[in-house]
Amino acid sequence: MRPQTICKTVHQYNKYPVSQADMNRLIEIAEGYKNVKNYVYARFGGIKSLAKLYPGYTIQNEMTKSSLRQKMGLPAVYFYLAIFDALADIKSQWTKTKSKIMKLVGKNENLTAEEKHYIRFALNVNNVFEAVLNEHPVGKLPADIKRQYKILAGAVEEEKLRRYICRQVRKHKCQMRTDAAPGFSASERAYRYDDGGIHISTKEPRKRVFIPLTDTNQYQRQLYVKLFPKENRIEIRVPVNVKVRAHPDYINRIGIAFGMKTMLTTDGGHDYGAELGNLHYEYANWMRTQTSRYNRNRAANPGRRKYHVEKNRYEERLHSYINQELNRFFRREKPKVVYMVKLPKPKAQTGNKRSNHYLSMWQRGYIRKRFLQKCVENAVDVIEVLGKDISRECSACGGMGTKEKGVYVCESCGHKEKEKVNTARNIKNRGETGMILN
Repeated sequence: MRPQTICKTVHQYNKYPVSQADMNRLIEIAEGYKNVKNYVYARFGGIKSLAKLYPGYTIQNEMTKSSLRQKMGLPAVYFYLAIFDALADIKSQWTKTKSKIMKLVGKNENLTAEEKHYIRFALNVNNVFEAVLNEHPVGKLPADIKRQYKILAGAVEEEKLRRYICRQVRKHKCQMRTDAAPGFSASERAYRYDDGGIHISTKEPRKRVFIPLTDTNQYQRQLYVKLFPKENRIEIRVPVNVKVRAHPDYINRIGIAFGMKTMLTTDGGHDYGAELGNLHYEYANWMRTQTSRYNRNRAANPGRRKYHVEKNRYEERLHSYINQELNRFFRREKPKVVYMVKLPKPKAQTGNKRSNHYLSMWQRGYIRKRFLQKCVENAVDVIEVLGKDISRECSACGGMGTKEKGVYVCESCGHKEKEKVNTARNIKNRGETGMILN
């Protein structure tokens, strides 16, 4: 069932520069927030606390009993949010570690199919994973999962595989710690909108910092306050639910192909973002020049303020152009269903440093994120298709061909077509015949 609303992040900004005294009070909160997170990372980031991570209330109760909040003088409205932010980071770290091990298991030719199956099962079932790392028998499991575990454990040398999993975890799991204090989350009780601004609680009882804002919008939800002490400003990030827009005239089924020089090409031959390659090339050249210049003069400790301002200007221009062209795509094509392949990772293997630098800075992640976001906002379905050999396949006869200078030529029927158009049509054909990614 399609969601009726989606979550977006809106931003609010201070109207006037924040005074140094007020900024210091906010920095105190951010520092305390950081210290709580580091404490949680150190105490609950290891294998002994795996059983406590879900849902996390056991850790919350232990932190309450530790009297850490009273020692730090951090208000409860920030203390408990810092705990759950840290727990979210720990869970994410464990997920990344498991994904890394699964990828290595798939490539390991020394493991049999049964052994790989057991390792994947152990990584996916939390109780089994926790028992393996802590070297104790597996605890309670649902009847069907317990039966499956016994079958898998009986088909392999379990002790050897347990040692293998422990070895991989020690190798790939990193110790978590943060030295930066960029901001803090605030619950509804930690702030109040009034007088054209926001009052934010501080460490001093019954005293709040007042920050005038550039807008008069008011929200009642958890928000994030990001601090910029050097610029005497703050940025408030608020998650809001917005209604999904339904368009009765969006009826087309379209295949699309993403590229680096031309951002997006449809199966109908329409191009969007034709100037992206030039903008990207200009940005990559500037970055390369600035990096070389900075490395030559690093001993003189040159400032980076102008560099960050200019870098932000280049990125904003790129992102503005990407969003502009994506909006034009939806207005013109009016899609109901979009077929696409997962964007490939840029492979820096040309041997040319300039080209490698250009490839590594491709905005593929931002393009995909914004495209999927706009599809959700406009009630457009997205279907990902299998991408193997899709650019070499002929959209007319299905035979294989070659690509040269942006043109596809079929070896079977001699069909010639623009490479990206041919790819987009094959993507659409595969999607409509059911060859989709799960």
